[in-house]
Amino acid sequence: MNRYPMPSLDPVKRIQTFDEVATGYTWEMAQAEAGRCLHCKNAPCIQGCPVGINIPDFIQAIRNEQIDEAYAIITRDNLFPAICGRVCPQESQCEALCVRNKRSESVAIGRLERFVGDHVTTCQIDSIVEIPHKVAIVGSGPSGLTCAFELRRKGFQVTVFEALHLPGGVLTYGIPEFRLPKSIVNKEIDHLRAMGVHIQTNVVIGKTLTIDQLFFDGYEAIYLASGAGLPKFLNIPGESYNGVFSANEILTRINLMKAYQSNSDTPLPTMHNIAVIGGGNVAMDAARSLKRLSKGTVYLVYRRSEAEMPARKEEIEHAKEEGITMMLLTNPQAILADDTFRVRALQCIKMELTEPDESGRRRPVEIPDSSFLLEVDTVVEALGNFPNPLIRKSTKQLEVDRSGCFVVDEHLQTSIPLVYAGGDAVTGAATVILAMGAGKKAAQSIYKKIIN
Repeated sequence: MNRYPMPSLDPVKRIQTFDEVATGYTWEMAQAEAGRCLHCKNAPCIQGCPVGINIPDFIQAIRNEQIDEAYAIITRDNLFPAICGRVCPQESQCEALCVRNKRSESVAIGRLERFVGDHVTTCQIDSIVEIPHKVAIVGSGPSGLTCAFELRRKGFQVTVFEALHLPGGVLTYGIPEFRLPKSIVNKEIDHLRAMGVHIQTNVVIGKTLTIDQLFFDGYEAIYLASGAGLPKFLNIPGESYNGVFSANEILTRINLMKAYQSNSDTPLPTMHNIAVIGGGNVAMDAARSLKRLSKGTVYLVYRRSEAEMPARKEEIEHAKEEGITMMLLTNPQAILADDTFRVRALQCIKMELTEPDESGRRRPVEIPDSSFLLEVDTVVEALGNFPNPLIRKSTKQLEVDRSGCFVVDEHLQTSIPLVYAGGDAVTGAATVILAMGAGKKAAQSIYKKIIN
C-alpha cells in the first residue's frame, strides 16, 4: 500500500499566485497515512532524523486523534514541525530508513509532521526554571532559533541578534511563500518569544556590535549561526551586465521585500525569458518564483542530468508541472549583451557524462563543437553560497577554512573559548534540519560548559 498523495493546487492556477502549492492532509487523510506506520520497536526512522524526533509515537498519537499529544512529542526535540514538515528532505533522512520502503513507499512522515504543526490548537510551553546565565545567538535562521529554544527551555537568558529587519533567516528570505508561507514562520517564532527569547533585529554582528562587545555586555557564551548568505558565481565573461542576478538577491527581494506585489517599494525589473543556472533547491525556488512573475520562458540550466540534481524530487516535479524548461547537460560559457549592456543571450555548450569514476560519480564533459545561444534577457545564478565575512574580519582570532566557514571542534566550539558555531556558517549551504541539528548540539555543549 502506497502513501496517501498530497493534495495541491492546479499547476495552471498556481503559477498565477504565490499561494502555497501543497495544501496539506485533511484529518481523514492523516489518519489513513498514520495507519500505515508499523510502529517498529527499533524505529530506524528516528536514526534518520537529525534532531531525533520520536516518530512512531507522534504518528500513533495522530491515529488516536490526540493532536496535542502528537505536538508535545515532536516539540520535545523540534519546536518547528510546521516548518520542517514542509521543507526538510525527509526522503533522504527519516523516510529513507522507513521499513515500509522494503515493499512499498515509506510512511509520509514529513506530511504528518506538517499536519500536526498546522492543526495544533495551542502552543504548549513547559514551565521554565530561570538560571542567571546569558547567551547571545547570532542569526535567527533555523540553527539559531533551535539553539535559542533548547537553551531557553533550560532556563538561560537568551538573546538572538538578526541582521535583517525580520527574523527567520533563510526561512524568511530564502524559501518562497508558495513552499513555506511566512505566516507559518511567524507563528513558530512567536512560540519562541512566548518562552521568553529576546529577538533583536537590525543588528549586524561584526558591524553594529562585535564578539568582544557581546562578552563585555555580560553574555557568557555566543553561538554563531549567521548562515551562508554570500553567493557564488561562475566567473564567466559577462557577469557584470545588466540583467545578471544571484538567486539570493532574487529570492530576498521576492520573499522579504514582497517584490511580487504590485505596490512593492523594491520591484524587480521587467523580465521575459530567464535562465536560472543550477540544479539545487535554491535554483528550483528561483525558477518557480520567476515563472510567476514572467510571461516568457524560464529555463533551468544544469550541467548534469536530472538524476544528479541535488534538489528534492518534489521540487523538481513541481517545477516541471509549472512549465519550467529543463536545459539539462548544458553548461554556460558566457553572457552576451546588447549595445546598452543589457543581457541578450546566454552562450552554452552541451555536455555528456563520463562513465562512473571510483566514487561512482559521473563527471560532465563538454561535447566538442556543440556551443549554442540561449536567447534570454535575464540570468540568475544559483550555485551555492559562502558565509558572510563580516564576523571573521572583525574577530581576527576566529579560525576559518578556505571557504570562510568557521572551524569548530567536536563540541562546535570555535578557536575562541565559549564561542560556538554551527549550521551553514560551518558546513556551507545545507538543509534546514541539519542546521537545526547543529543548533541543538551547540545548546547541549554550551549547557555542559557553563553549568558543569
